[in-house]
Amino acid sequence: MIRLTTVTSLALLLTTGYALAGQMTSGRPSAVLTPEQCQEVWSKAVPTGDALAKKDAVPYIVNFKLVDTDHNGQISKSEFDFACTKGLVKYTKH
Repeated sequence: MIRLTTVTSLALLLTTGYALAGQMTSGRPSAVLTPEQCQEVWSKAVPTGDALAKKDAVPYIVNFKLVDTDHNGQISKSEFDFACTKGLVKYTKH
């Protein structure tokens, strides 16, 4: 009985940890994207090619404050490209 309880508890902890890790809410870097993936995400996030506004960045950016290096409330293409090399851009299939 103790063994079953231990195994069940471990399975629950691992499942919960995996579910939380997939949400990327901590602001920690994720996998570094390839240049092609970065361009694909930029094209989806900013169809006009100009800048990514803070209100539109949530699905794509892990931590807006780290990426917006000039603190103007927008992410430029150069800021975005740098963020891609640091794992701060999420590859989404939106």
